[in-house]
Amino acid sequence: MKPSKPSELVIEALPVRKGALILRAINHGLRQEILRFIHSKGSITVTPIYVSLKLEQAVASQHLAILRNAGFVKAERQGKFIFYSVDYKRLEQVHAKAKELLGIQRKENGVVPVD
Repeated sequence: MKPSKPSELVIEALPVRKGALILRAINHGLRQEILRFIHSKGSITVTPIYVSLKLEQAVASQHLAILRNAGFVKAERQGKFIFYSVDYKRLEQVHAKAKELLGIQRKENGVVPVD
């Protein structure tokens, strides 16, 4: 049975735009590398990130800001330093929503498409 056609087409641009920014934040090779690096260290300041990944400090800070704004990274000030850590709950939420959009469910032994 076909779903009924609504009388008016509603496209909520703001939530779609914000959702796209969140997905773009994680869908970037360097930002994924930064997340993996933070994960491997647990909690870390920007200095070891840019030194280890051979980045300019401004580039590392810019990508951290994007990750922080999307909620993938938590920042905690300790004195004059800011320590970054991965927000695993947020990462799982975004993974779950992306899978939902793609029509994918998790099964114990793998991933299966949803009809």
